Amino acid sequence: MTNALGEFGEPAAIAAHYAARIRFETDASDVAAALEAGARFALVDVRGQAAWDQGHVVGARHIPRQELASRIGELEAGIPVVVYCWGPGCNGGAKAALELASLGVPVKEMLGGFEYWAREGYPVEGAGGPIHRAVDPLTAPVEHTVSCAC
Repeated sequence: MTNALGEFGEPAAIAAHYAARIRFETDASDVAAALEAGARFALVDVRGQAAWDQGHVVGARHIPRQELASRIGELEAGIPVVVYCWGPGCNGGAKAALELASLGVPVKEMLGGFEYWAREGYPVEGAGGPIHRAVDPLTAPVEHTVSCAC
């Protein structure tokens, strides 16, 4: 079928595409729910030191992307990793996920990165301690719940 949106693929190919995305990507609400449920995984911030100090996900580990290969031993073998960078305009998380997968690490990228984690009102801390931010009503329900119900 073709229209102003262009050609649409076959439903089976479309389903395979989205199934793959869900296998390799996650989002802030799913990460928050997994943390709350006590899931075992490493959450890794791959931004530089200044960005980390400015603010990061509470409980995340800091391993800048350029140091991933040399610091891989700091991650527990066999434990899945979720990586994030700044936000949707940055592909540092995707680069980190590719590098970790190439090193044999099971990994997902957190879509939206730190920006959407913070905008959705999840716990953030900086070099000076906790940072309290209001939920951005354009990204998450103001009556904050772990899930956007999507």
